[in-house]
Amino acid sequence: MDKQKALDLIKELSDARGVSGFEDEVLSVIRRHCEGLGEWKEDAMRNLYLRRSNMKEGRPLLMLDAHTDEVGFLVKAIRPNGMLDFVALGGWVSSCVPAHRVLVRNESGEWIPGIIASKPPHFLSEAEKKLAPEISDMVIDVGASSDREIREEYRIPIAAPVVPDVSFEYQAAHETMIGKAFDDRLGCATIISTLKELAKDDLAVNITGAFAVQEEVGLRGAVVTAQTVKPDVAIVFEGCPSDDTVAEPHAIQAALKKGPMLRHIDLKMITNPRFQRFALDTARERGIPVQEAVRTGGATNAGAIHLSGMGVPVIVIAIPVRYIHTHYGIATYSDFENSVRLASEVIRRLDERIITGF
Repeated sequence: MDKQKALDLIKELSDARGVSGFEDEVLSVIRRHCEGLGEWKEDAMRNLYLRRSNMKEGRPLLMLDAHTDEVGFLVKAIRPNGMLDFVALGGWVSSCVPAHRVLVRNESGEWIPGIIASKPPHFLSEAEKKLAPEISDMVIDVGASSDREIREEYRIPIAAPVVPDVSFEYQAAHETMIGKAFDDRLGCATIISTLKELAKDDLAVNITGAFAVQEEVGLRGAVVTAQTVKPDVAIVFEGCPSDDTVAEPHAIQAALKKGPMLRHIDLKMITNPRFQRFALDTARERGIPVQEAVRTGGATNAGAIHLSGMGVPVIVIAIPVRYIHTHYGIATYSDFENSVRLASEVIRRLDERIITGF
């Protein structure tokens, strides 16, 4: 895998602006980087499908899943003084929201910079200072002074999408990546890089890459992709919350620089134990570092996919990301690279007999 090309792909995907329901910019990046890899299809939800070239009849169908949306916000109302009320799209902790830059899309498709503002400490009562801030108490300030200015000059409408204003950075000395939307643009990049790694391989499975929308608001896109693809087996790629800054040493299950995380359970799925064991054995045999996790919170598109049809064996290959669901995430290139290595090796070993055994 060409490292610089992979980093360029990750940067473009991370910087692309695409909250749930407004993911067109992300899909354009994906299409451009997948030229020559297969045949495209898109559905009414804007889920994007890539059928790998050289599909052969009678082979089991493997679906590779990642979601294209990121957590963000939506304009709810315009105040007389030009401030914008907003609601969250996806799971935010309200204390992480204020005092950050955002971009608001106007009617012309331009992105207007703004600041998420809350009442300054000078105007807070002693009781208010002790309370955690609520999103309903915050506004987005783009510099306007009236609702007329917002509508006529800034041209910002109700329901305008809002994204964190963050640009991707790579620190080569430490192989550290800093940026937004690593959940789940790192997963999208993993699908693309894996398909490129396997482009010349004669596999025993057919592959469809499914880039699903609206995961952050309830796994909605994957409900449709699973029904459309009807896979025999699936791999879900995610950017997962790293716990190495919050958990006790013995309890850390998703640390940076220790490989992708394979979860055994979360709120929406008990991972198929036979497929999971197959992936873990593959990692061990090929010398690929991996981490195992038992999660008591969170979910992925696997929750929808594994319940589709007559049931689908699914594993989740997840890249640890610190500070997920905030403006900034921190991840490492080595974890991304090892996710691609693991996925490629697992896929090369899959055939009808093994899949039936799951």
